[in-house]
Amino acid sequence: MNTSPATAALLADALLALHMGVVLFVVGLLPLVLIGGVRGWQWVRHRSLRLWHLGLMLFIAAQAWLGRLCPLTVWEQDLRRLAGQAAYESSFIEHWLSRLLYWDAPWWVFVAAYTGFSLLVAVGWWWVRPRPRACA
Repeated sequence: MNTSPATAALLADALLALHMGVVLFVVGLLPLVLIGGVRGWQWVRHRSLRLWHLGLMLFIAAQAWLGRLCPLTVWEQDLRRLAGQAAYESSFIEHWLSRLLYWDAPWWVFVAAYTGFSLLVAVGWWWVRPRPRACA
């Protein structure tokens, strides 16, 4: 990859923002589904939305069980190295988003948390069932 350090830093910040968006989607959708199930919100039963949610959470849990970092984290770190950034100390966006996103804990804590959250998403799928697929 022939990228300038400034471009690599900008791409790393954009990737971090995307990563934060994925986290907000995965974590934030579950309580919305549960609340929406009680309140009768039809959009929480949208099958494609729920499949993306469940699929992402299962992928995240599988990555943790396999001892692998999220690909978004790996790509961001590669871009930071290309930008000459050894630590998370560069831009405002990167600094604050990384503080919210990255936690220092033993690996088993993440495996347990991701597995537990995956189970909650599966319970949400069962409790607030998505609409059946339309017949063609």
